[in-house]
Parts: sequence; structure tokens; C-alpha cells
Amino acid sequence: MTEAFTIFNVVRMLAAATVSFFVALMLEPLWVKILRKYFSRGKEIEKKEDTFWGPTPVFNALHKKKEGTPTMGGFIVWGTVTVLTVLFWILHGTIDGFWSRINWLTRSETYLPLAFLVVAGLVGMVDDIIGIHRRGGFGLKARLMLYTVVAAVGAWWFVVKLDRDTLNIPFLGDMVIGPIWYFVVFIFVMVATAFSMNETDGLDGLSGGTFLIMFAALGAIAFDQGRMDLATFLVALIGALVAFLWWNIYPARFFIGDTGVMALGFVAGVTAMLLNVPLLLPFIAIIPLVESLSVIIQTSSKKLRGKKIFVSTPIHHHFEALGWHETQVTMRFWLINAIGAITGLAIFLADSKLPPLNSAIVRDLLNTILR
Repeated sequence: MTEAFTIFNVVRMLAAATVSFFVALMLEPLWVKILRKYFSRGKEIEKKEDTFWGPTPVFNALHKKKEGTPTMGGFIVWGTVTVLTVLFWILHGTIDGFWSRINWLTRSETYLPLAFLVVAGLVGMVDDIIGIHRRGGFGLKARLMLYTVVAAVGAWWFVVKLDRDTLNIPFLGDMVIGPIWYFVVFIFVMVATAFSMNETDGLDGLSGGTFLIMFAALGAIAFDQGRMDLATFLVALIGALVAFLWWNIYPARFFIGDTGVMALGFVAGVTAMLLNVPLLLPFIAIIPLVESLSVIIQTSSKKLRGKKIFVSTPIHHHFEALGWHETQVTMRFWLINAIGAITGLAIFLADSKLPPLNSAIVRDLLNTILR
């Protein structure tokens, strides 16, 4: 990359983030009024036993005060970025000058992330609306089925249209795993990311800050790979997320909702697959990983042993129940995820600058397993 090319793209990203931030910030008070007027019941806390997880008395007690707070705040994030994406694409084809060159909508880099952003956001919004008018929204099984269907469409596109069948393993290089295994890995990454982010959404500012850190790391990887349009798209999301956090940090005026969690979770997953770094997600999204694992471990223990391991899950509620203030949990989890993201970024940079290890035995073993 030439110096002029790099400088221009840095300026373009700053412009995208700035515009996204101010547009989202100005729209949020209006969106809160709309939510309070037409969706006034807002968030409801389950008072009866959950049909899948069982009794949730600790969770109910901790979050009774949040009942009635508007949800669907995540619409501002993906809605702002969607509108700006289309706007700059129109400007690119109609006028000359700097603003027309900000356009980041390209077939090779941002068509798929934008498609997942909008489709998953709309599905999540339906879930939120159902949850407002009929307590609970989609059940866990229905939600996982929706995740799988949406992910399967993306997997088909990657395998059939993009001819993807390789997976990068840090320090070992690209491994050919074949279309069938790639299809399976893609669905797993997408569903796991969306599910984990859904479990992370429970405290004021927690999911928004975690998404911001994740997209910053993925944006840095995209920038290093020369995928400037994708990096600009992610930076625009970061700008909108900063505006969202302005109203979502404690005490939150609204919550991100399933519309935000699904949209941004799927974007994180598809971006990792586009960049061929899904194996770095356990570092970049370490808090969502721990959150979902805590739920799985707790549920397994209750089913198999009849005992709980944590006071409440996801694990952020465990620390709340131990006496940590909500803001302490949120900020400490932000720090942990930032450390994980930096670690993942460091692994990527070291891997991209060093030649693959001489690992013929490991390669042959993996290829044998995956065949």
C-alpha cells in the first residue's frame, strides 16, 4: 500500500465513523420517544420458571429494576450504518469529490456483511416485538433454528459462490478442509457468535462495549489485509456503537435488544469468515465465549447433578450476585475482552509476518481427520 493510499483510507474511516456517530446520536432521542410511545411495555423480567433453563429467581431479583426499559435500541446502530452505506453508494455514482469517495459498498467486501446486518436485524426486531406483546419472544430452540437457517444461507453463498474450502490455522497456514466441512464450520461460527452475544446482553453497556472492541480488532485485521471497504464499514459500526453507548451505559435509557444482538453478532461472524480468522474469535470475543460456556456448564450441571455451579448465569449475573456493582462487572469485562482482542490481534500480526511452521505431520493429521 502506498502512503497516499493509506492516508486517504484512514481519513475515509475517520469521516465514516464521525458521520455515523453524530447521525446515530441525533436519532437516538427520537427513537427513545417512539419506543416509549408505541412499545411502552419495554423489557419484561420473567417471573415464572423458564421452560428450558428452569427457575431464575436470582436473575429476576437482580433485574427487576430494569423492567419497562425500552428495548430495540440496537436498531439505531444497524439502521444508521445501513442508511449511510446506501447514501454514500448513491453519492459515489452521482457526484464528484471527497464525499463520493467514502463509499464502502463493494461486492467483494461488504455486500455480505450488509446483507447479514439487515436480515438478522429485521429478524431480531420481530423477536423483540413479539417479546414485548407476548412475554419472552422466540424461545431458545426457535432462536437457534433461526440462527441456523440464516447461517446456512451464508454458508451456501461462501461455498458455492465464493468457492471457499480453506481455513487458516495460525502459524500453520491455510488448510483445505473441503466444502462440506467448511459449510459446517461456517454455520457453527455464525450460530456460536450470535448465541454468545445474546448471552452477553444483560448489563447496561456490556454488549455494546464488547461489540465495539470486537469490531475494532476485526477492523484492524481488515486494514492490514488491505480490505479497506470492509474496514471502513466496521469503523462506521464503531461510530454508531459509540453513540449507542452514550445512552446505554448505566443507567441505560434503552437496551440493544435482539435486533441489535442478532445483527451485530452475525456481522462479527461473517466478517471473521471473510477475513479467514474464525480461530481468532475465541480471543477477540473472549467474554461472549465465557458467557455462553457458563450457561452451558450451569445447565449441564443442573441436569446431570441437580446442582448449580454459579449463583446465576450468564456469568455476569454471578458476579452481580456476589456483590459486584453492575458498572464494575461491565467495565472489568470490557477490560478482559480488550486484552483478549489485543492477544488475538497480536497472534494475527505475528502469523501474517512469519512463514508457516514446518508442520507437514500436523497438516496430514488434520487432513486425515477432516476427510
